[in-house]
Amino acid sequence: MVATTTGNKEPHRILLVSVPRTASNLLLKVLNIPNQPNVLASPKGGYFFYDAFMAATRDNRLNKTLDQWNAEVKSETKAVVQKCFDRLEEYSARARAENKIMFTKEHAFWLVNPCFFTNNDGTTPEDHREFQVSVPECYGASATFSAKNKTIMPDEYLRTWRIAFIIRHPALAWPSMYRAMQKLSKAGFIDDDGMRGASFTNMSMEWTRMLFDWCREQPDESVTPLVIDANDVIHNPGAVVKFCEKAGLDTSFMQFEWSGAEKKSEDWAAGSANADTPEEVAFHKTAASIMLSTLEESTGVVKDKAPASVDIDAEVAKWRVEFGDEVAELIEKATRDSMPDYEYLKASRVTV
Repeated sequence: MVATTTGNKEPHRILLVSVPRTASNLLLKVLNIPNQPNVLASPKGGYFFYDAFMAATRDNRLNKTLDQWNAEVKSETKAVVQKCFDRLEEYSARARAENKIMFTKEHAFWLVNPCFFTNNDGTTPEDHREFQVSVPECYGASATFSAKNKTIMPDEYLRTWRIAFIIRHPALAWPSMYRAMQKLSKAGFIDDDGMRGASFTNMSMEWTRMLFDWCREQPDESVTPLVIDANDVIHNPGAVVKFCEKAGLDTSFMQFEWSGAEKKSEDWAAGSANADTPEEVAFHKTAASIMLSTLEESTGVVKDKAPASVDIDAEVAKWRVEFGDEVAELIEKATRDSMPDYEYLKASRVTV
């Protein structure tokens, strides 16, 4: 957790930074975020910047350098990014008015300034400012971006959040993500290029680690930011309780079993700012049902989703059978490339 308050006694704000398929929705279920009486969260539990990510990935933009984005594309992307930020701030204002903790969960990659995507290494400071959000005056006049802050939000704003992180072994997270993208492809919502692009773009803990290190460098931060591993969410209830306590949430509302009747995917579909057409609503609903399928069908924590130990070589052999050699090799590379970041973050996880 990073972040400082705004200098008053208002409840703090929690930003949980994740990557896809790290059991972050399960963590919110166990923490019982919707029913925490002193917490305000969106129907999705966050994901305010989902639409910004979708805008940045449209028309294969992630595979193009920034100088290949015309003025209209840049303007459209910036407008969606700002709209997402403004919705987040609307919820924050509501939380302050209701004297509640503001809680949101966002994927690290979705917060990154498009200038820093893989193929945009040659951008200039002027390019960086193209997508940086306009922050309300209540956060001060300064808007600085230190070296490890690759997000669309300035240092001064990020410091007003208590930032926490959830991670998962890449050999479990990355194939799970690819399976989810395959299902979207089979449902006709994305083509093969889009499936691979969305999958492999997100298969990284680089941005999570960078933001984690940013947190540790803040001058007013005296403790290591909160980190929880998905394996502990599933197998180590004590670690989740400790995480809950350190985040300032109420442990008495935590749950490890629940009714399987609740369908959060409906809330997800209704909660997207850019779902303006029947096709977009159908996409969001299908995507939510795929991403939440295990959770919605469960009545408690499903322990077989997280083996006690992971043998990458053995997993690669399974991927070759399931996905074919080409995709298996891509997932293997993403996994091995991610392991140093994962192990680095894991060393700081909450333990009991």
